[in-house]
Amino acid sequence: MAADSEPESEVFEITDFTTASEWERFISRVEEVLNDWKLIGLSSGKPLDKGVYTTETWEEKSDEISFADFRFSITHHYLVQESSEKDSKEELVEDALPVAMQDLLCMNNDFPPRAHCLVRWYGLREFVVIAPAANNDAVLSESKCNLLLSSISIALGNTGCQVPLFVQIHHKWRRMYVGECQGPGVRTDFEMVHLRKVASQYTHVSGLLDIFKSKIGFPLTQLPPINISIRLTYILQDWQQYFWPQQPPDIDALVGGEVGGLEFGKLPFGACEDPISELQLATTWPHLTEGIIVDNDVYSDLDPMQAPQWSVRVRKADNPQCLLSDFVTEFFKLCRRKESTDEILGKSAFEEEGKEVADISHALSKLTEPAPVPIHKLSVTNMVHTAKKKIRKHRGIDESPLKNEVLNTILLYLFPDAADKSADGSEARSGTSTGSLPPTDSEDYNLYIQFKSAPLDSLTYKLALCLCMINFYHGGVKGVAHLWQEFVLEMRYRWENNFFIPGLASGAPDLRCCLLHQKLQMLNCCIERKKARDEGKKSNSFDRSSSDTGTPGQLGRNYHKESDKEKGEVGKSWESWSDSEEEFFECLSDTEELKGNGQENVKKGVAKEGSKETLALKPEGRLHQHGNLTLLHPGEPLYVPVTQEPAPMTEDLLEEQSEVLAKLGSSAEGAHLRARMQSACLLSDMESFKAANPGCCLEDFVRWYSPRDYIEEETVDEKGNVVTRGELSARMKIPSNMWVEAWETAKPIPARRQRRLFDDTREAEKVLHYFAVQKPADLARHLLSCVLHAAVLKVKEEESLEDISSVKKIIKQIIIHASKGLRFPNPEDKKLEEIIAEIMSVEASIAQARSLKAKFGIDKCDQEEERNDLENFVNSLLEQPEVSVLGAGRGPAGIIIHRLFLNSQKVAMMLPLDEELKRSDSSDEKRLNSGSVADFPSPAGHEVILRTIIPRPAPYSKPLPQRMYSVLTKDDFRLAGAFSLDTTFF
Repeated sequence: MAADSEPESEVFEITDFTTASEWERFISRVEEVLNDWKLIGLSSGKPLDKGVYTTETWEEKSDEISFADFRFSITHHYLVQESSEKDSKEELVEDALPVAMQDLLCMNNDFPPRAHCLVRWYGLREFVVIAPAANNDAVLSESKCNLLLSSISIALGNTGCQVPLFVQIHHKWRRMYVGECQGPGVRTDFEMVHLRKVASQYTHVSGLLDIFKSKIGFPLTQLPPINISIRLTYILQDWQQYFWPQQPPDIDALVGGEVGGLEFGKLPFGACEDPISELQLATTWPHLTEGIIVDNDVYSDLDPMQAPQWSVRVRKADNPQCLLSDFVTEFFKLCRRKESTDEILGKSAFEEEGKEVADISHALSKLTEPAPVPIHKLSVTNMVHTAKKKIRKHRGIDESPLKNEVLNTILLYLFPDAADKSADGSEARSGTSTGSLPPTDSEDYNLYIQFKSAPLDSLTYKLALCLCMINFYHGGVKGVAHLWQEFVLEMRYRWENNFFIPGLASGAPDLRCCLLHQKLQMLNCCIERKKARDEGKKSNSFDRSSSDTGTPGQLGRNYHKESDKEKGEVGKSWESWSDSEEEFFECLSDTEELKGNGQENVKKGVAKEGSKETLALKPEGRLHQHGNLTLLHPGEPLYVPVTQEPAPMTEDLLEEQSEVLAKLGSSAEGAHLRARMQSACLLSDMESFKAANPGCCLEDFVRWYSPRDYIEEETVDEKGNVVTRGELSARMKIPSNMWVEAWETAKPIPARRQRRLFDDTREAEKVLHYFAVQKPADLARHLLSCVLHAAVLKVKEEESLEDISSVKKIIKQIIIHASKGLRFPNPEDKKLEEIIAEIMSVEASIAQARSLKAKFGIDKCDQEEERNDLENFVNSLLEQPEVSVLGAGRGPAGIIIHRLFLNSQKVAMMLPLDEELKRSDSSDEKRLNSGSVADFPSPAGHEVILRTIIPRPAPYSKPLPQRMYSVLTKDDFRLAGAFSLDTTFF
């Protein structure tokens, strides 16, 4: 037993060295990603053309890998190139250098203005970067850096990938990368140095050459020539010698006599500060060799005026303050306010002391209450004026958000017909001119349809501009509430006194416009109906009484009875009766009842028979004869009756009506009720037709109203004559047809005595109530489309003066985005903010163009050719990241840039400025004329690229490319080297 227990007590441990470690898994994962992206094998490519790094498209694709629990992101950056597969197969050579090594020597794309930092430092067209996935993670220790370098070296060797692979080390803001590129028997190591300060001997070319030579360690005494590319960057930030051309608006002139109210129809435009913050001039020597120039501690040949290449870029101010953008942005902020007009202007504005109540919303109920008080004391107009007095009394003159002068100017601008005391309103409907408007058939004029705003010459459009200006200059939201209150009072005054609203097209509301514009058009329709009815009643009152004295018919009796009732009313005026349903919503059933009660010594049956004869003998409401058509049974001519016009509808009423109809459901009863609700206009037309054509039948009505539903056929009668016979269509013969039911229900009543299809009194009060309850935020929502419409038109107008192609494209995009976003009643705030941001960018671009044109003196240029060159140069500066200067320092643009720098230097030294530098002056003469002041300041950036081809590590090794990039700025010094060596025997 003891012998058996001894082996069990021993511990047997096996270490499996075949299990993959975390490091091996990481290498394997890198290899998998390289295989998935198809980056293995030989690579080939032609030398790149000049400037492709800027003009062509760069793309990238990313993945995520992990080393133990530390996450890395691996990203492939590459230039998209169009090349055929045949060419690439023909060019594949086994011993060819990788494309990355060829790119190290290419000089066509040095100093690209817009590219990844590794592209600028090494000139690569394709590379892979492994970096910590989290922004706050970093690879700091040297051992971890070496471990990652070993990993990528093994991965490149195992896969045969010839694309450079980099690892980002240290903190991300330092942009420190180390990497490697492998080829057949060759390897390139990418190394980097990053310092805040550097010794003075390394700030010039001679010191950098010493570093480069010591690094490559060439053993032979005769070193091959080293190619040098140098770029010096100068920055101009002082524009004090040039006044900013934007003139701020004269706020006092907006309400002054010398400008007038027309100024309220214009939006401001332009930047309040210089939108160009600095100009960067890069002077480049692209191809130099070591012995051609001298650049050391004592002397330098690098004179920017002698540089063969000049390129310029401008730095634009971040979010410059622009007038139009501020106007639109502040107006958009109104949409988010929640205060009501009463809360803004004070709740006590509409309150009366004591028991008297002067609330406008109770005005109509006051009118209908029986009271011996004369009606003029309770009219809506008097109550409104009382309310206005109370407002001014409570608020005080000094506390009023809008001064009387400003308010009067705006109201005269909005209602120009108010200036003419004798205007009766009929002339105001055509609208007023707001200056030079585009033709009504032009694209700019019809832009309101896409924005769902309002026409340019409409009252709604002008109101939006005025509210926008009031919000920005005169009291903000309080001013907006005050102006809107005055506007609503003006609307009520015009409704009560039958004055048309100016600046609105006649007819039904235009559903292509904003809802507020539709409401104003609806109110104008109400005024038109009310005015026509009042004028018609006044003109017909005498004719009716005189013509009906000898005819004791039902209409005459009814009229006299109503006249007696009218006489018995205390203090009632004709205007008050225009809103009474009893007079103008008269039905035939009511007249029959009145007839039966008021006639004495006549039997009811005889009266009814007499009334029918009267109707038969006296047709009413005829408009004109309908061609040669005759009634089927009496054979008399068929007359077209005077009918009521259908009720105009705004989009919210249509939506409300559709919801009511939808709630009726799909049952038979609901469908029948829905049909009856929709046939009110049909019933009115039938009653008018019966009154105009006594003795008619349904077939007669169908022949006029819907000719397609009356089918005529030619038949031969018993005598052999061809006779035309007609009958109703199949749909008219359906049992319980709505047309048949309506015809049986309809009674012969002319349109003027029917219940109105369009109750203008009720609809007008609904519109006025809708206006009265609008908060400033609601008002801003309604008019925001008009403000955006005006802003886009202003931008288009200003752009036409500058002719910038990129801005034209953005404006088209704004219109497309706005037409999609503003089409619906309640657009999202996010979409509105995007549209406003696009308008802001366009305004800034135009301001930048004007700033550059002012600085380059394009308007002062006399020669047409030189002027065109400068304009093209300025437009290129706005559209491209960097623009080459034709002729360098001796071209038209170069001379102006030189003068800008020279004057900036003189401003710094407190010396007089040079207005003009003549081309004939040599650089020495200029320096003598300018005294001891240097033409240019010290360079803000100093970039040098050193290249050569030498065999490394031994003299008999394969000659390979070597490259070192250096950049020196005020607080930064960086060396980025790519050093290749032959690994065949090493």
